Amino acid sequence: MAEQTLKEKTAKGLFWGGLSNGVQQFLGMVFGIFLARILTVEDYGLVGMLTIFIAIANSISESGFTAALTNKPEFRHEDYNAVFWFTIIVGTSLYVLLFLLAPVISLFFERPELTSLSRILFLLILPSTFVTSYNAILFRKMLVKEKAKMDLVALFVSGIIGVCMANMGYGYWALVCQSMVYAFLGFLLRIFFISWRPSFHINLSPIKSMYTFGVKLFITNIFNHINNNIFSILLGKYYSAVDVGFYTQGNKWMNMGSNIINGMIMGVAQPVLSTTKSEEGRFINILRKLIRFSTFISFPSMFGLAFISNEFILITIGEKWLPCVPILQLFCVWGAFSPIQLLYSQVTVSLGRSDFYLYSYVLIGCIQLFLALFTIRYGLIFMLVVYISVYTIIWLSIWHIYVNNLVRINIKDIFKDIIPYLVASLFSIVIANWCLDLVTNVYLRLFLKIIIVAVVYILLIWFTGSNIIRECFDFIRRKGAF
Repeated sequence: MAEQTLKEKTAKGLFWGGLSNGVQQFLGMVFGIFLARILTVEDYGLVGMLTIFIAIANSISESGFTAALTNKPEFRHEDYNAVFWFTIIVGTSLYVLLFLLAPVISLFFERPELTSLSRILFLLILPSTFVTSYNAILFRKMLVKEKAKMDLVALFVSGIIGVCMANMGYGYWALVCQSMVYAFLGFLLRIFFISWRPSFHINLSPIKSMYTFGVKLFITNIFNHINNNIFSILLGKYYSAVDVGFYTQGNKWMNMGSNIINGMIMGVAQPVLSTTKSEEGRFINILRKLIRFSTFISFPSMFGLAFISNEFILITIGEKWLPCVPILQLFCVWGAFSPIQLLYSQVTVSLGRSDFYLYSYVLIGCIQLFLALFTIRYGLIFMLVVYISVYTIIWLSIWHIYVNNLVRINIKDIFKDIIPYLVASLFSIVIANWCLDLVTNVYLRLFLKIIIVAVVYILLIWFTGSNIIRECFDFIRRKGAF
């Protein structure tokens, strides 16, 4: 692939990934506001207790095959067909197992209503298994725009249905139905718009060639989901559904912002890095540029979200949710730095080194579980402070050391790439806070916080000579980009 072609394809992937994720998160925010105002904290808590089971089941059925198929040098129907049927078999088996275990889950959390709730919610596993091969096609070909259209339609329809059910008094079943419609409609749209079709000639032998690579990613993803949801389990067991609800809501709003950036990166990083992995100098230059771009977006976005969180939560979902503000602010710190770790992980995947990807998540998962159990007596906020400190400092350091051994990327270069955006983001927030010291109206404070931070940040980045912002403006101006 020629340099210009790769550059344009990457730029368009980032643009459409950012646009689609931005629109999706905006729609999710709108529907989330309506649902959070109608439903109770406990409704979210009950659903949050079960999230980890669905996430782990989906990881087991997907088994890292999306990345494994993307890394294959050529497209073969036999490979995608084998993955399609394998994931269906595994996903269906997992649903049956979890269906039978529903009373045990209910007993663990001491909430009888979780038996019927989990048996319906776990149906989400089925459409997720059907789309693995289709998602691999979209991912391999970097069809970010096409994927965006399908996801937006599914999100809009499911959001409308969820809000209507909430208004009709269905409680947590509104959240369940919203998720179900989104998953099944997303699968149907992929069948309709993607020309590839599975065949009934079922031959699972190609799975063997992808097993060594994929199984490490699949175990990694399981530990990742455990890491992300361990607090929901501990809070549900040792505290209450209300605590899980506040935790879920704080984490949710951070993810809405973080997913825009991470979605952009995930849509292009592995395909682009895999294409250039044989040229180390070019590979490093692309990686550093992706790091600069991601932090250029993530630092002002995530730190800015933490800055406006109190006004934002109060205006959007109401005073009853204010206890989730410190949770949201803490998660925003991790959200600001998570794109760097995500890019490092894509380096290991694109170079076929999924072994470290696995060992890293297992190690950090064990450390996190130990710290969570040790700090649970001190409350959720203290637990999160310890958790985020470990993630931000220790885990990123471990990742950099390993990636540096693979591609020789100096830590000084990384600091040189990210420090300008970190300093500009924090300075913009300090200026905005100083300017608004006497403003008390909550609506005006929210509006002015966003405007002042955005304007000061852009001016600082522009006049300090950042190429990233100039390239972004140049790309947007080119009519051919659309």
